[in-house]
Amino acid sequence: MLTLHNTENLAGIEISGDYFDLDALYMALVMIIGDEGDYGDYEGAWMRVLGLLYDIRHAFQGHREFEFVLNGMDADRMKLLEIITPDKNLYYKVNVYYPEVLFVTIAINDFIRLYARQQAKSAPFPLMDKKNLWDTYIANARLFQSLVANCLKEAVTEASYKRVMNLIHKDYPCTEGYTTQYLDLLNIRYLNIKEKEERAKALSTTVKRMVEKGKEYQEIERTVIETATANNCSTEDIGFTDLDYPEEMQW
Repeated sequence: MLTLHNTENLAGIEISGDYFDLDALYMALVMIIGDEGDYGDYEGAWMRVLGLLYDIRHAFQGHREFEFVLNGMDADRMKLLEIITPDKNLYYKVNVYYPEVLFVTIAINDFIRLYARQQAKSAPFPLMDKKNLWDTYIANARLFQSLVANCLKEAVTEASYKRVMNLIHKDYPCTEGYTTQYLDLLNIRYLNIKEKEERAKALSTTVKRMVEKGKEYQEIERTVIETATANNCSTEDIGFTDLDYPEEMQW
């Protein structure tokens, strides 16, 4: 089954599962986010989910890490069933930075809403429409979100977890037009914290900055827009040369 765990040093979350688990998650997110340009000014968020999909696809293609996981089969059960079969399943794994996966989790809310509206164009409450109520893609995306929330709950104190959940749900934070270069800053700043305990403490502050889009965010947004305008290109084409991810990761 699809499984998410906090990495050892809390740099991020490990996503793991067999081929079909990761393929189901991949297809769910592919269908929900649609094609480039389908949902207007959600390009930045779209590209971030696409980045996760890139890693998931390479994981179940065997280009990332893997492990063998016990599947409940033992000698007694094999004798009872009169079969000989492996007692472990092959699970593929991929790691995602913590701020990144939390942003993607928030963005999925937007894409589920947009996908549901597209599926039930005339329904007053698209998510409750019969076309979406039992939709497999929405269910698998929600499963992923719930597993991310479980990892967060294990990583931080109860009070911090409540603060983060409140930030994620308060006023329904929207990723439309989001300047994702700021997410790179949050990723790098978080990863530069070396102690696991300090990272856990930093998670609520990271989410607060992510969703409230304060002065620091606004300054980066203004710089990105001005640079894109001056160069007649998309804001997603703009990068900062002084934002460098760690060359070696202690996950």
